[in-house]
Amino acid sequence: MNKKILILLSIFVYVTGFIATYRVFAKEGLSNIIGSDSNYKVPVTNSVNGEDLEPKTEECPLNGKLYSKKQRSLWEDRRPLGIMVQNNLEARPQSGLSSADIIHEAVAEGGITRFLVMYYCDNPKVVGSVRSARVYYITLLQGFGNYPLYAHVGGANTPGPADALGMIKKLKWFGYNDMDQFSVPFPQYWRDYDRLPGRATEHTVYTNTTKLWEFAKNKRELADVDDEGVEWDSNWKPWLFKDGSVTTKEKKVAKISYGFWDNNIGSDYVVDWDFDSVTNMYKRTNGGVPHMDNNNDKQLSASNVIVVFSDESVANDGYEGGQHMLYDLLGTGEALIFQNGEVVKTSWRKQKATDMIRFYDSRNKEVEMVRGLIWISILPSDNEVTY
Repeated sequence: MNKKILILLSIFVYVTGFIATYRVFAKEGLSNIIGSDSNYKVPVTNSVNGEDLEPKTEECPLNGKLYSKKQRSLWEDRRPLGIMVQNNLEARPQSGLSSADIIHEAVAEGGITRFLVMYYCDNPKVVGSVRSARVYYITLLQGFGNYPLYAHVGGANTPGPADALGMIKKLKWFGYNDMDQFSVPFPQYWRDYDRLPGRATEHTVYTNTTKLWEFAKNKRELADVDDEGVEWDSNWKPWLFKDGSVTTKEKKVAKISYGFWDNNIGSDYVVDWDFDSVTNMYKRTNGGVPHMDNNNDKQLSASNVIVVFSDESVANDGYEGGQHMLYDLLGTGEALIFQNGEVVKTSWRKQKATDMIRFYDSRNKEVEMVRGLIWISILPSDNEVTY
């Protein structure tokens, strides 16, 4: 009788312990112990998004936004990081875009846009979903100093002018500042199938900026200096910045609208920006719906909205999945800059890949950027922007 009681008691203890353990893992993130193809509990980071009451005196080199000395100390030991984030309908709302310094937007294929999102002065806890590389994003990224980090999941690799992975190898980035998910292991990247159920697998990869910066520093010897002690900004010149000042003119540019392809008119990829004179920001709508950040449930907004007109072509490289696009981003062209409720007609210049793309007014004077997020959309040369 005592033996039976002991057995029953043991079973009770085992079952109770199992239930308690399951509840702990369910609360803390069971995926922490079962690998990269499951949900991953994001580590707590020292994000600068939190409240900071110290004086904002330190200028972010990428977009001029002012931070405290404490916040500056967080970015001084790292280098610019570009992350490929997709804009497919299944990926919305994306994570981490509102914390970017600069966002570049262009069509990846089939009229669907993709973002090269630049981080340096902020570090959101989640960024994504992350997708593959394209050659013209690499051309833009090359302008951010010595060996900027590039985070992506694979890339176009069909032989020809759109071969992004081949371009990375030619630049000798592979295995150094290139942070392809296929060479950077879990937990720097993870899959989250539960955040937006029903999506295809390619739309589920996310990352954490702090994790990527730490990996680059510890595994690649890339902090603020490279493995030879050269600072990332040793030959790099930032844009010019100014404080925002809302126009007093009666006629403000209150709304901006454009599509990326002719058949995008009225589609899910048409972009509208509405100027908010209270915040001096432009609020983004994508496909007729406010474009939100899943991290904080805030509508995306920018201090500067820039439209770059570029010659567009198709690679014709035999890619079976659709069309690999090409955008000519070397040389010069026309651009529109929207800031302070006004529009400035400018020309853009980028003479070589390692130059920052810069903007000049009709007097050949470089245009100053209003402090804050800078959003650059790349459109075919013959597209129209209404405002």
